[in-house]
Amino acid sequence: MGFIGHLPMENCNGLIVDARLTLASETVEPEAALDMLEELPAGGHKTACADKNYGTAAFVATARALEVTPHVAQDITAHHGFNIDGRTTRQDGYRVSQVIRKRIEEANGWIKKVGGMAESKFSGLPRVGWMFTLQAAAYNLIRLPRLLATG
Repeated sequence: MGFIGHLPMENCNGLIVDARLTLASETVEPEAALDMLEELPAGGHKTACADKNYGTAAFVATARALEVTPHVAQDITAHHGFNIDGRTTRQDGYRVSQVIRKRIEEANGWIKKVGGMAESKFSGLPRVGWMFTLQAAAYNLIRLPRLLATG
């Protein structure tokens, strides 16, 4: 049985704002991302930075319906076309998002290596999910001293 962890990150400070663990499947990543986007508080400008696996027409349309600008990496080799158009890619924020989105890999790596989630000591979605959430919170606590030092 395999699990996939989902971690949305706040781009300004690199803090994890939610943590979800789901059973692995081909479509679970965009579905979990949309579930987490639905739970964001209303108001303000929101973007969702993601890799090219999220570039499906359904994800892009649903994110826009939720008033979230999808900053999905372009898949220029795809035979099915790309679903992010010039109204998004021409913005300076899109280019910045493509650089910043890679910071989430630091959190994923820390949770796996330092947090011990590469091979969980637990079994079952509830217990492994609880541990995943705990490790995401611990990662945020590790980041706080660096953030406080920079003011």
